[in-house]
Amino acid sequence: MTEGTTTAAAESGDTLTRLEQEGEIAADYLEGLLDIADLDGDIDMDVEADRAAVSIVSDSSSRELQKLVGRDGEVLEALQELTRLAVHRETGDRSRLMLDIAGFRAKKREELTALGAQAAADVRGSGEPLKLAPMTPFERKVVHDAVAAAGLKSESEGEEPQRFVVVLPA
Repeated sequence: MTEGTTTAAAESGDTLTRLEQEGEIAADYLEGLLDIADLDGDIDMDVEADRAAVSIVSDSSSRELQKLVGRDGEVLEALQELTRLAVHRETGDRSRLMLDIAGFRAKKREELTALGAQAAADVRGSGEPLKLAPMTPFERKVVHDAVAAAGLKSESEGEEPQRFVVVLPA
């Protein structure tokens, strides 16, 4: 094994350890919030695509956790930012942690992946660019990934909160 390989492996391990630490900090923070709100939920942690991923799941009624999702995920987005700030406060590093509650983001990811694939098919058929509705940064990222997987290019246009994806012909 060469020295470069050893260093790369060590850096990869350090990154994983850092992301696992982010997940632990986030889990502690979220458990505190659940206790304050008197809500039942279990915390699952993972590392996905070079970022910590934390999910709040519940065996009981998901209606209870829906309060933490809010309309169109607005409360979820706010909780994600607060959790990122809690991680930043502890580590001193900016966090890209992703938070999911009651499977909201996972379901949204599936819907957006299908939307991106359909938009790519429509553009391939028409040969014309297609502008999609405004989306959050998370939503745009999922759509961009789906369009790229379908072999086309896309770009974001506009200003927040009206920023949207444009799918481009080949």
